[in-house]
Amino acid sequence: MWRPYTKNQEIVSQTVILKREIIKTQDGSTTIHLPEWNESYHSKHGAIQEAYHVFIKNGLSLFDGKPVAILEIGFGTGLNAFITYLEAQKNNQLINYVGVEAYPVAYDEALQMNYSEEIDASQSNVFKEMHSCLWEQENQISDNFVLTKLKLFFQDIKDENAFDLIYFDAFGFRVQPELWSEDIFKIMFNALKNKGVLVTYACRTSIKNAMLSAGFSVNKLPGAPGKREMLRANKGF
Repeated sequence: MWRPYTKNQEIVSQTVILKREIIKTQDGSTTIHLPEWNESYHSKHGAIQEAYHVFIKNGLSLFDGKPVAILEIGFGTGLNAFITYLEAQKNNQLINYVGVEAYPVAYDEALQMNYSEEIDASQSNVFKEMHSCLWEQENQISDNFVLTKLKLFFQDIKDENAFDLIYFDAFGFRVQPELWSEDIFKIMFNALKNKGVLVTYACRTSIKNAMLSAGFSVNKLPGAPGKREMLRANKGF
């Protein structure tokens, strides 16, 4: 998940030195927790089950095995990219995956995540490759999955009509409301192709209103375990 996109050095520095802990969530999968913020990269109710519910069930599955260009905000622990890769292999689906992250998780820290062990241990080398492959270039992870990792701030995304699907996985509104603004969602709207979709775990009236003001149509959906609702935003329908 994202840390602040602001270029104010004091705020960036405070973020860099925040204490970080590896914790287990309720489904047995791990995440990174920032105790000073009481904020985690994934839901404490279950990192893996939340990722599948929000991004696969209510996002990727809409494309029914067709080729998909995905933008992830932000790359974080690599969980969303990993489960998307696994779905692509299962369905023989072509995926062009772009993960944006201003402050990448360190390789050693990423390897403490137990996602491959919990989901498919035979794919552990793929998870490692996702974190060891080079930034700022296309990486052919498999015949049907290309991963590009970009060190980039939210407001610096310039893509237009480039993506079918956006995984919006920023830190929560409570700790970083600036990441859920109308200006940010306008950037997301422009980055999507017509008929494109954005999904996020969050559901708050101010977020929904920001999406609507940016041009999206928005639906509330049942949330992952532990969360009542989530949002799905559509461009052009």
